[in-house]
Amino acid sequence: MTRSVIELRPTAEDRRIARHAAAAIALTVAEAAIPLPLPGVKPGLANIITLAVLVRWGWREAAWVSLLRVFAASLLLGQFLAPGFFLSLGGALASLIALGGAMRLPRRWFGPVSHSILAAFAHIGAQLVIARLWLTPHDGVFYLAPLLGAAAVLFGLVNGIAAAALLREPQDPDMERAGTDGVETRQDTPSRL
Repeated sequence: MTRSVIELRPTAEDRRIARHAAAAIALTVAEAAIPLPLPGVKPGLANIITLAVLVRWGWREAAWVSLLRVFAASLLLGQFLAPGFFLSLGGALASLIALGGAMRLPRRWFGPVSHSILAAFAHIGAQLVIARLWLTPHDGVFYLAPLLGAAAVLFGLVNGIAAAALLREPQDPDMERAGTDGVETRQDTPSRL
């Protein structure tokens, strides 16, 4: 009787996604310790990592990092399948859709800062809709829209500037490789607003 062994070998891309997801998870857990003046108003520091991954390696890797962050952080914080998890997941999915569309905008005028602001608005918008449809069956939840919109502009701007600064940093050569074939695939894209 012979035993068959299945061996999964992670690629450089898998390791890169895992490193970025771990950084995003750490930022999310650290952010959870910050006292919030108003429920739902958070800086979204993990989005800095997602934006940097989006610009350097594309939407697919950014989606992996974002979704892994949502699931792992909710498990670590004890919020998995709680209302906060669904608000976070809905916001992350809306942000990813917005970022997918934003990547098609002219790079001459749109970059990490504008992408961050668009993603922040999508995130807040999705959370308001989920809260209205599921948690608070009253239109009064939309009275928070101006305050949450202002927070989206502020935190989107700050996170976008941080992502643009991060993208200006020289990259580790080991992280530039997409696979085991040794072909470098780093996309040198100047940082724009």
